[in-house]
Amino acid sequence: MKSFLLAAALSFSTPAHGTNPQAPDFSLRDINGDLYDLSEHKGEVILINFWATWCGPCKAELPHLSLIDKNYENKGVDVVVISVDAAREVSKAKAYIKSRNYQFTALFDTDTNVISQYNPSKSLPFTLILDREMRIVHTHVGYVAGVEDTYIQIIEDMTQNENR
Repeated sequence: MKSFLLAAALSFSTPAHGTNPQAPDFSLRDINGDLYDLSEHKGEVILINFWATWCGPCKAELPHLSLIDKNYENKGVDVVVISVDAAREVSKAKAYIKSRNYQFTALFDTDTNVISQYNPSKSLPFTLILDREMRIVHTHVGYVAGVEDTYIQIIEDMTQNENR
């Protein structure tokens, strides 16, 4: 019962339909210094994950997100991880991503303006999934082993429904 209550407390999910809130637009620099504008990615399914190098559960989740990125890159799905490390720690976050050869989109929210729009408490890790119309269809706070299966199921449902 305790694990059920913990899972319920850590996860908030809404069904994928027209009443889901629109994702706030943002522009952030990526690992190469290029500007990433969310609005330019309308038409893609986007999994966004906020993380930090000092967050153990965040680092435990990244390999799973990398696998999702690899498995769905040809289905119009983009995995975007956004570090909320302070500006002085960006080099540490970049080195962490590069040392593990992660290929997902890595962005940096050093002033925490973007995470504040999506998750005012700034709890980490924080993951959300956007549909192709930029509506938020799922959010999850925290990391529990196996939560990536939920992300995969949601992404599968969205990409499978398009092929019918």
